[in-house]
Amino acid sequence: MALSPDARPDPDQLLEQLRGEAERARRGKLRIYFGASAGVGKTYAMLSAAQRESRAGRDVLVGVIETHGRSETAELLVGLEQLPLRQVAYRGRSLQEFDLDAALARKPEVLLVDELAHSNVDGSRHPKRWQDVQELLEAGIDVWSAINVQHLESLNGTVGAITGIRVHETVPDTVLDAADEIILVDVTPDELMGRLKAGKVYLPQQAERAAQNFFRKGNLIALREIALRRTAEHVEDDVRSYRVEKSIAPVWNTEGAILACIGPREGAEQTVRTAARLAGQLNVRWYAAYVETPRLQRRGVAPRDRVLAVIKLAEELGAETAVLAGSDAADELVAQAQLLNCAILVVGRPQLSGWSVFWSQRSMTRRLATLAPTLDIVEVGHAESARRLVRSTARSEDDVDATAWQGRLPPYAWAAASSAAITLLALPLLGFFDLANIVMLFLLGTVGVALKFGRGPAALAAFLNVATFDYFFVEPRMSFAVTDVQYLVTFAVMLVVGLLTGQLTAGLRFQARISASRERRAQSLFELTRDLSAALLGSQVAELGEAAVRRNFGGQALVLATDAYDQLVLLDKNVPVDFDPSVADWAFRNTQSAGLATSTLSAQSWHYIPLKAPMRVRGVLALKPAQARWLLVPEHMQQLDTLARQIAIALERVHYVDIAQQAVVQMESERLRNTLLAAISHDVRTPLTALIGLAESLQRLLPTGPQAEMAQAMTQQARQLSALVTNLLDMARLQNGGVNLRSEWQSVEEVVGSAIRAAQHALGGLAVHTDVPPDLPLVEFDAVLMERVLVNLLENAAKYGAPPIAVTARVTSDSLVLSVRDQGTGLPLALRGREAELFDKFTRGQAESATPGVGLGLAICKAVVDAHRGRIVAGNTNGGGAEFVLTLPRRAPPAPALDDL
Repeated sequence: MALSPDARPDPDQLLEQLRGEAERARRGKLRIYFGASAGVGKTYAMLSAAQRESRAGRDVLVGVIETHGRSETAELLVGLEQLPLRQVAYRGRSLQEFDLDAALARKPEVLLVDELAHSNVDGSRHPKRWQDVQELLEAGIDVWSAINVQHLESLNGTVGAITGIRVHETVPDTVLDAADEIILVDVTPDELMGRLKAGKVYLPQQAERAAQNFFRKGNLIALREIALRRTAEHVEDDVRSYRVEKSIAPVWNTEGAILACIGPREGAEQTVRTAARLAGQLNVRWYAAYVETPRLQRRGVAPRDRVLAVIKLAEELGAETAVLAGSDAADELVAQAQLLNCAILVVGRPQLSGWSVFWSQRSMTRRLATLAPTLDIVEVGHAESARRLVRSTARSEDDVDATAWQGRLPPYAWAAASSAAITLLALPLLGFFDLANIVMLFLLGTVGVALKFGRGPAALAAFLNVATFDYFFVEPRMSFAVTDVQYLVTFAVMLVVGLLTGQLTAGLRFQARISASRERRAQSLFELTRDLSAALLGSQVAELGEAAVRRNFGGQALVLATDAYDQLVLLDKNVPVDFDPSVADWAFRNTQSAGLATSTLSAQSWHYIPLKAPMRVRGVLALKPAQARWLLVPEHMQQLDTLARQIAIALERVHYVDIAQQAVVQMESERLRNTLLAAISHDVRTPLTALIGLAESLQRLLPTGPQAEMAQAMTQQARQLSALVTNLLDMARLQNGGVNLRSEWQSVEEVVGSAIRAAQHALGGLAVHTDVPPDLPLVEFDAVLMERVLVNLLENAAKYGAPPIAVTARVTSDSLVLSVRDQGTGLPLALRGREAELFDKFTRGQAESATPGVGLGLAICKAVVDAHRGRIVAGNTNGGGAEFVLTLPRRAPPAPALDDL
């Protein structure tokens, strides 16, 4: 079936398609081996294909493969080049991870990256392996990978409900959807369970646990069905894309999708209900479409509202709806079915009586069958006792009928007036022109009326012009009698030409009106996008959005944005009386539309739609349109949704612009502060060291007397100032990335002892109790830095706590736990629940305190502990006092060498 000129692809779409093809040509291709569960043979199939490609001469590289101890899979690695894995230190262990940089540098034609849902070790460039794959694809490398159905993010809850096992490693569905190839690797549940028992899936111990939990036959059947359906959806999208790309008009009955054809007469809701039921039985997608023709557009408000109610019913039943515009409903419906690849058309059967049996809507079924003979057409019968849909407007049919004729009267009056005017103009010309030329004047008048007022007035003008021409200009004049039979042909031609002209002109006016409406919508979106791109404040975005919505829908519009805490800010200015902030808050919290033209609080006169941005909901758009029925038209709702999305994206952009500006200011302030601290500390440290030496010398020269007390106080103050300067220097160095760990195997007992000795001047003779087991194993850490951490904690306990101070140490299988505890009043009440803030720079437990210090000691502790991949926490003990607990990762110490024994 050849495409008509009107059905040719849009040039803009072709350009976009060419750009997309160029992008795809530059980007690598992703092939995913997809299966229902582990053990179906995804890795085996991938390696088998890699062997074939390698023998064919392609450059194939194995980036990372998980064989899970399967000998058959490991044998397929022979002959394939493998990328060395990088060693990553994590919590005292050395892990092997995929080397992304080495793969990018090697740049093979095909790279095998198994376990797409794998989580990378902390500190890697990307937290997930699928993000590594995206970078490889951007570099132009073809990637082959594998994934199970339970790792898809959208199916995480579904699979968890079926199997009872929570899967933590997931992949966004968009990764699978964007794959160039999906190869389904499938086996029956019985065969898979046989593989499990034979030890071809897991090792014997793991296989026994898996058979009792995940690998139950019911689970495998359900997962297999989900995998098959998900693969079929991807293939269906490929089919539709191919048909659009190749401009293929005939429907390919691959899915059996359904298109419900909504008619203008009563009973159309039964067509929608039947289509929904049929789609549910066949488990296929379904759509609903209504065609607005020039003849149907002249219908009253009540019938049009009834059609809109049927369209809304279709949306509620799960259909994708569309209101089409065209002069022939059958042509538009067939084109829509071809576009959506629908194999079944569901149409209503009208109630026929009398002569209407031969020419009524049954001809629509025949037209559809003629235009698309390959489509299946289902005709739905009439339901006598079906529920009538509630009308969407408050106007009654009597009001519509009473006012409709008043709006249609002026065009017909103008048609009659034009006929009289042409007659008066032509009468003086009768003696100068032939009747054939005068006929042209009447035809011109008919064309003018058709252009201005449409089909009905043009038909009236055609009849009046024939009558006046016969009465005033044809012999015998002033009579409807005709002496020459040839004038009957003239009358007939005049009438037919007038009617045809009116018909054609009405169609053109209808198409022009539809095109103008579409252009207005597109222009409105363009103007809003242009204006929003220049907005720098949230208030500007709200004003521009409200103005754009009012231009499109009339009435009133309000944009409610969120604050810095992601809470909806209700307007503090005067708002309309019928505006309900609680409904707006409900729409925001539930991310669903509410109010007018929805199923939630539909009695409201306002329509509330959440402003959904890519990251989160940014507010609510409230609209009270000039006509409520506009919100039932799918095109208008799509326009409103698009406007709301543009406003939401602009609000999010402004939000992140503010965050970026604050981050820049904060970074510059931090950099300046660190520079000043480093400069000042270095300049102060040298004279301060000399001052401490002089004070200590003076103290030795004056052992007793008032001068001795002054020398002792001078020494103490100098030491405190020295400690402050040291902290400033250390913090400046840590902030500039100066933590260089010199990790060695250390004795915890020795480090604790040296820290207590170094803190004696700050402890001032306070008792320190230690609980360090003598058999505590060696632990790998930087002894100098850890001693500094313990010194700071001891000084903190001496300043803000009370004796005795206790230092304890213990080890677990994978960590060292050190704690410093005092018997004071504990942490301030203001910090309860916010203990982590104590470790921020320049933060003190009490903002106003006579105790010297600037709040850097604990910040240094946290920086050092973080460098050791540990953590430090603060809290109050049950017996009173504060306790600081730091945890460092540890591994088993090396065995002693023979020379040491």
